[in-house]
Amino acid sequence: MNTAPALPLYLIGCGPAEHLAQQVDSASAQTMGFKAWNLLRMADIGLPVPPAFVLPTSACHDDASRRCAALPTTWEAGLQALQTRCGLKLGDARRPLLLSVRSGAPVSMPGMMETLLNIGLCDATVPGLIRQTGNPRLVWDAYRRLVATYGEVVRGLPAEPFERDTQQLTASRDERDLDFAELRALTRSHLQRYQALSGRPFPQDPGQQLSDAIGAVLASWQSDKAVAYRHANHLPDDLGTAVTVQAMVFGNAGGRSGAGVGFTRDPATGEPRLWVDFLFNAQGEDVVSGRRSAHGHDELAQVLPEAWQALQDACRQLETTLGDMQDFEFTVQDGQLYMLQTRHGKRTPQAAARIALDMLDEGLIDPDEARRRTATLQADSLCTLRVVAEDGQALTPVAQAASACTGVAIGEIALDAEHAQARHAAGIPVILVRRDADTGDIATLDHAQGLLTARGARTSHAAVVARHMGKVCLVGCTELELDEANRSLRLAGHTLQEGDTLTLDGNEGAIYLGAAHTVLDTPTELLHRLASLR
Repeated sequence: MNTAPALPLYLIGCGPAEHLAQQVDSASAQTMGFKAWNLLRMADIGLPVPPAFVLPTSACHDDASRRCAALPTTWEAGLQALQTRCGLKLGDARRPLLLSVRSGAPVSMPGMMETLLNIGLCDATVPGLIRQTGNPRLVWDAYRRLVATYGEVVRGLPAEPFERDTQQLTASRDERDLDFAELRALTRSHLQRYQALSGRPFPQDPGQQLSDAIGAVLASWQSDKAVAYRHANHLPDDLGTAVTVQAMVFGNAGGRSGAGVGFTRDPATGEPRLWVDFLFNAQGEDVVSGRRSAHGHDELAQVLPEAWQALQDACRQLETTLGDMQDFEFTVQDGQLYMLQTRHGKRTPQAAARIALDMLDEGLIDPDEARRRTATLQADSLCTLRVVAEDGQALTPVAQAASACTGVAIGEIALDAEHAQARHAAGIPVILVRRDADTGDIATLDHAQGLLTARGARTSHAAVVARHMGKVCLVGCTELELDEANRSLRLAGHTLQEGDTLTLDGNEGAIYLGAAHTVLDTPTELLHRLASLR
């Protein structure tokens, strides 16, 4: 019988590696994935990064490697190092360690693979974590999230039954307003739902949870959306994903906690300012999943000014060290900032030009690098459409939404992949209208001019990819209600049918009925700066 070779492990922020016989010196983006590689680089420059161990990309090369990676004998040395660093233990009834398990390929593939949070929670560890944190609401919130996500990602259960449980309990309230007793009841409902749907109880062994989570993250490399993304971006299938197992930090620990995603500069225009989405009392998946609408940085700066200042300082340090605009994820727990990810941010052509030119002026890159980054940019790709009134009168939008990408998109409403693909094949431009900004729609978005969603944040994974594809993307439209059964929607009191025409204005975050008149804006100053560079 063929067996997979022993897999190396990497440590991040765990101190000396004498506990880890397999620790190697070959750490790189290729061997440990860009996500973990950049975590290591952030830790090395002193940024606050939760400790972690990493299974390499070679764990994903074939079925034998994936099976080997999920075995406790493969990862127990890394877990021991992590436990020693944290002073906590996975599955310990008194001082339990909770873990996140994340993917990470050698190239950025936002939202295309799976993440599991709160691994290690079970009936036996709940009391210990409550004593440890003094926060029963946090613990029951984390447990119910784990049950639902584990069911969806590991067991392949549908998300909708768990969402219905939540909706029945919350009614019209925000789920962040649920108290610990309600979250405890919701967790018990989820546990019953899990057993009913899967035919087995939710696993109460944290070691099994970790093995299953590692296996599920590796398996997500072959998910439909990951395969479609690689093919669309001409990426080889044999790159593989690493797996980062990291100590949890909790953005859902109360009013002085939260989760956020941001860019060190505006990814749509290149303007040199932080571009952040943040949710108080939430975990990171709430922001990037596309199922929740988020706020900008103003509330974070007002409520937690020290954390906001620490984030600004960290972003300056990241750009200085890495030499490019960064897309980052972070958590604030009880006022303390933790950096969870950074990568070179996807951007529009106009933003790419301005960022390169500004970074040259700021001394962050040299002229040769600025020329390299702008070499493929043509004048027409830097022009943007702008909505204007034909008669000179001001246009009044029917609704507003958060804009993830500049530009204007005009097309027929399409409510699902089949309709969008059929109309695209007929040569008709379409606007994909969805409830959530979901990465499962990425392949469909290739056939659409733009995306409009009722929920989601500008920094959700789907919005990030849409921006990279050059698609106008408006998210979190509170005045949008979908009725898929009748193939219609309500937009600010107007009833529209699938096939009706909409205009999305990504420059202003505006939505217009019908096809609006547009003109082409030429960025004269930006083109002049680019010509001077060349």
